Amino acid sequence: MTHNTHGLFRENASAILIVQRLLDPVVTVLMLFAIAWFYDLGIKTPYIILSVTSFLLMLPIFKGVGLYRPYRNLSPSTLGPRLLTGWVILLSTLLFLGYLTQTSLAFSRALLLTWSISVPIVLMAIHLTIWQLLRTVRAAGKNQRSAVLAGMNDVSYHLANQIQESPELGIRLHGFFDRHSLEPLGRFPGRRLIGSLEELPRYVREHSIDVVYIACTTEKEDTIATLIKELQDTTASVYFVPNILMFNLMNARSYELNGIPLIAVWEVPFSEIQYVLKRAIDIALSIAAIAVLSPIMLLIALAIKLTSPGPILFKQRRYGLNGQEILVYKFRSMKVMEDDEKVKQATKNDSRITPLGALLRKTSLDELPQFINVLQGRMSLVGPRPHAVAHNEMYRKLISGYMLRHKVKPGITGWAQVNGLRGETDTLEKMQQRVNYDLEYLRNWSLSLDLQILIKTALVFLRDQNAY
Repeated sequence: MTHNTHGLFRENASAILIVQRLLDPVVTVLMLFAIAWFYDLGIKTPYIILSVTSFLLMLPIFKGVGLYRPYRNLSPSTLGPRLLTGWVILLSTLLFLGYLTQTSLAFSRALLLTWSISVPIVLMAIHLTIWQLLRTVRAAGKNQRSAVLAGMNDVSYHLANQIQESPELGIRLHGFFDRHSLEPLGRFPGRRLIGSLEELPRYVREHSIDVVYIACTTEKEDTIATLIKELQDTTASVYFVPNILMFNLMNARSYELNGIPLIAVWEVPFSEIQYVLKRAIDIALSIAAIAVLSPIMLLIALAIKLTSPGPILFKQRRYGLNGQEILVYKFRSMKVMEDDEKVKQATKNDSRITPLGALLRKTSLDELPQFINVLQGRMSLVGPRPHAVAHNEMYRKLISGYMLRHKVKPGITGWAQVNGLRGETDTLEKMQQRVNYDLEYLRNWSLSLDLQILIKTALVFLRDQNAY
């Protein structure tokens, strides 16, 4: 299967999951109206209010009970209880609101009883259908995730057997990494020893491995620490396959794969439905921004054309989601168009900057075309700021965890920028601080944090003196 085909099936599977999450509130509301029609009650104002309230409350409640975790990590035995728990919490919340507002008498008891019983049955049927559909797709060799195992021992061998015997999981195991010795192969016949643990990070980068399972014994604690540090220079999701001691001591989000516990070291910070909401906000606000700012953008484009030779837009290669190269647009503010293996950062009184460019950079107006990047899906309004490819290649070797910034789309603004880290990073310490803020953003991401950053951005840019 080609890389493009592999990515296409993964995107299709993600689309199925997104549709499934949106189906929950949509089906719930449609069933409310259908039952009202069945009982010949009509679509009255109380039912409209109930439908809107249910729609708004359902997603956060269902997410809170763990229903929207990846289907690879869920089974019917966990789907059912979580869905029922979420539904009971939703009904309890609605009853409490009805009591507070004294509106419960406005609803038909037969309608509410029928709705309360039928909705979880229908939703469970939808969840199980999609769960089985994804298993069938993966068992057919589609929507695959490539994986490697660090360590050859009883735990990793058991995990490898589970992967091999469960094609519906959609995990394609490349092999093992351990010490260069034939001794492990004698204990685990038929298993492929690719190389040493020291070679694993390079293999992950070169083969675009999606998942790394670390199943090393506790005696190799220093080796595990070194391995984790080096894997930060990749965009693979990394999981511990812990023994009992590690599982009890580590306070991290845990999963299981056919009963084998996994601990997420790092992964994408938001779920599919959160991604949809974030993307919807990006599209809505960027369209609004372009509509409002288009006269200013046209004037800037005309001024650039009249005051200096060269194109209006500066297009530079930068790293986007999962470390893939993207083209980022800016209004040209310099006499040069640097996008080579070495790119010199702009400095104070930089002779390459045009007079108009100095004003644009000072006011951040040069970055207005990036709203187009947001509409294209290359960027988000909020996220770690993208750096030139040349700078990425330099700093990924100098700063631990630098590449983890690319687990999400880059942003026009970010947590680092609203905390004063904007402009030239003329020392390694400044870039380290910026990366620290970016990783803090990933650990604490929420839609409310994005909104907070957008509000702060306007205030910061009004008084910021670091951009040039």
